[in-house]
Amino acid sequence: MFDCVVVGAGVFGSWTALRLRESGRSVALVDALGPGNAKSSSGGASRVIRLGYGGDEIYTRWALRSLVAWQELFARAGRPDLFQHRGVLWTARLGHPHGEGTLRAFRELGVAHETLSAADLRHRYPAMRCFEDAIGIFEPQSGALLANQAVQAVAREAERAGVEVTEGAVQAFAEEGRLERIATDGGRAIEGAQFVFACGPWLPKLFPRAVGRRIRVTRQPIFYFDAPGIDLPVWIDFTDPRGGYTIPPLAGKSFKLALDQHGAAFDPDAGSRSVTEEEAAAARALRSARAL
Repeated sequence: MFDCVVVGAGVFGSWTALRLRESGRSVALVDALGPGNAKSSSGGASRVIRLGYGGDEIYTRWALRSLVAWQELFARAGRPDLFQHRGVLWTARLGHPHGEGTLRAFRELGVAHETLSAADLRHRYPAMRCFEDAIGIFEPQSGALLANQAVQAVAREAERAGVEVTEGAVQAFAEEGRLERIATDGGRAIEGAQFVFACGPWLPKLFPRAVGRRIRVTRQPIFYFDAPGIDLPVWIDFTDPRGGYTIPPLAGKSFKLALDQHGAAFDPDAGSRSVTEEEAAAARALRSARAL
């Protein structure tokens, strides 16, 4: 029997397993497709790591600690390249609550940042189109993680520390009484004194009564496009209601563009992961509007 069994080897599950093992507990880490797989919500080639969270200062505090933890782990693993130190640029219109809240939190916590006017933005990033009342907030400490590789690095570090990493989909269980064991589709039973479920969009399937109606899983497609000669940091744009953000070319990929909007309901196992014409048109419109 393990002291702790962690189900889900994405970013939360892998880090939880590592920290539990570092605390002296025996730990098993279970994932249907393995750490950093293509279907996981923390997989993919890249993810933004940022310090700005509007007025939610607690998230900025957590992000500061998280950035240090990632860099320390990458140094131990001999993979400092898994953090791409590109900086993060926010754009918002004057008076926007997220921009104002971010600046307050940065000043309160002493986070290094620059505030840029619309003229500053046009001068520094000539490929960018911005409104006359736009401001920029630049985080020089931040950037992007090579997401699937970074999660795999955490899981390998956990395994080196003694975590047992197992691949297998957890079968449904009763949502009542004390949970003492789980079973995988491979027929293995794993017993534990405590269980942590870090399953992201799969949680409603494992806990249909407890969280099935509390979590709504939706599509949020991403796009890659060529933009030769454009030099930009990670860019998050709050001047546009579509909530677009981009990540510069990394890990053999071209520019990444996504819209931070909830889409249609989505089944993480059976749902189509191909973009629709409507989604592609929205991405092209945003790219055109921002002059990329």
